[in-house]
Amino acid sequence: MSLNLIDLIKGQLGAALVSQAATQLGESESSVSKAISGLLPAVVGGLANNANNASILDSVMGISSTGILGNLLGGSSNNSMVSTVLSSIFGDKVNDLVSAISTFSGVSNSSSNALLNIVTGATLGSVGKYAADNQLDRNGVSSLLENQKGIISSLLPAGLSVAGLAGGLGSVTGAVSGAASNLASNVTDKVSGMADKVKVTTPEGPSVKVTRAESSNQKEEKGGGFLKWLLPLILLLGAGYFLMKQCNKKDVELPGELETTDSTSVEGDSAAVAGDTVAVVREATTVTLPNGKTLNAYKGGIEDQVVAFLGSDEYKNAAEDQLKTRWFNFDNLNFEFGTTTLTAESQVQLDNLKEILAAFPDAKVKIGAYTDKKGDDAGNKTLSQKRADAVKAALGSAQVTGAEGYGEEFATVDENASDKEREADRKTSIRFVK
Repeated sequence: MSLNLIDLIKGQLGAALVSQAATQLGESESSVSKAISGLLPAVVGGLANNANNASILDSVMGISSTGILGNLLGGSSNNSMVSTVLSSIFGDKVNDLVSAISTFSGVSNSSSNALLNIVTGATLGSVGKYAADNQLDRNGVSSLLENQKGIISSLLPAGLSVAGLAGGLGSVTGAVSGAASNLASNVTDKVSGMADKVKVTTPEGPSVKVTRAESSNQKEEKGGGFLKWLLPLILLLGAGYFLMKQCNKKDVELPGELETTDSTSVEGDSAAVAGDTVAVVREATTVTLPNGKTLNAYKGGIEDQVVAFLGSDEYKNAAEDQLKTRWFNFDNLNFEFGTTTLTAESQVQLDNLKEILAAFPDAKVKIGAYTDKKGDDAGNKTLSQKRADAVKAALGSAQVTGAEGYGEEFATVDENASDKEREADRKTSIRFVK
């Protein structure tokens, strides 16, 4: 299996860097994260498109000696190799990229430019270090970059092909409308097909996490260039967001997992670089509480499990020591990439849990947050504690007696495994206390 460079690079662009960059640039963490989520595939795609460019290969192989990974915030903007690579990839369209990402994420143009340098520095540094560690020659680095074209096509939104990304100088006639039309057709067909299989027992199901992207209204320049693939990307993101919102009006969810209730993303939030994935659809159900209220939820989801548990003899007869090992994982609660900010869609499940606690006034819970093994141990511990605190604050109930971040203490998947495999270790959970 080809190495996924985006997975490799994301380790350098985690929560600590996002927080520091946001403070330094005077931007919100969520806006910085959103900008990075657009810049990362753009830069990696640009490198992949220039996999045989001798000057770029020399920059990749030589940059590891500059120590850029140790000073991304301060060293990227003044690094001549970063500037050379950006000029080679985007030519005179660098400002178009900066402006488009500014519109997409909400950061200022100057912040967008600074983040472009940081992301490019992280990309070159990560690839250069990998090349040095694995003794890759120029041909090896070229092959590594070339192989990213196939990987990026699976990470970018549906309807955006590798040709659309890499063909920065190719014809764009009809590309935007054609790709958007294909995206609309593909998503509509998939949703329609899945809807027939969903047993809907409630008028409205919980919303799902969809990363919103706004389209840029900048005009194409005659002759082509960078905008010929960036603008279709942003327009497609917007089209995907619109179609997914239409799906939310029906009881259809597009989750990442069916068999588990884990969903809280930590450093490797897939939404940040990958677009939304159509996977499986869970069965909607109605959860009835002792006070007669009903919740729109999913069969086997956290609401279903928790209400059943609170009404069972197991809970009534359990001692505190027994409850310590009985955790329930949120399945529709997420954070913005690399931050402690809960997504708007998470509010549905938080509100459901508030209703459950109100219906069981004697029940008390503790929040637990976990990360995978990727990244610094202390950083993961800090991030998980802040996320546990954020969930506790969002619930705002005296019945929530504690919140603890365990970091990677209970992670079982190797840090070098794929982001998808490490996903099992990233979760936010609750347990009951007595």
